[in-house]
Amino acid sequence: MIRTTAPNDLVMPPAVTADQQRLLMSSYPTGVSVITAVDAYGIPHGMTCTSLSSVTLHPPTLLICLNSQSGTLAAIRHRGAFAVNLLHSDAQATAELFASRTPDRFRKVAWQPADRVGAPWLTDDALAVAECTVRLRLPVGDHDVVIGEVVNLRHGEGKPLLYGQRRYSCFDAAREAMQR
Repeated sequence: MIRTTAPNDLVMPPAVTADQQRLLMSSYPTGVSVITAVDAYGIPHGMTCTSLSSVTLHPPTLLICLNSQSGTLAAIRHRGAFAVNLLHSDAQATAELFASRTPDRFRKVAWQPADRVGAPWLTDDALAVAECTVRLRLPVGDHDVVIGEVVNLRHGEGKPLLYGQRRYSCFDAAREAMQR
């Protein structure tokens, strides 16, 4: 039997605060992506996202988590599709731009509609892009978990942009090789 709630006799510690959760997750470095979609009026939306995971290879499926109030999520809900732009190591400015509330962000970056789902592909900043169609959306707290099947992808050369301990970085392959 799988238990989905705590037993009644278990003494629960005080709730974890948002700041404590942020501190925990800052210890988990991850790649940086910009999730993009187009709304009903053809207006592009996008936001920086580090809450990304591969779910399965058969069929290729990704999971993203987005704030329930985001315009990007609203566009995804409407179109049923999105793109995951995995940023390369020289794209920190783009990560910061899409993490901000700057209006007209797409006027500040090079992009074009992706081949299959039409969501913005950040042509100068993405190391790779995966086009996805929504298979499941699940509200959890103040975010939605969105599971998308990958229907097309492109991959270039370079190093991925990373984020951890509240700062950006990238792999240093030469230093890693010397440490082995």
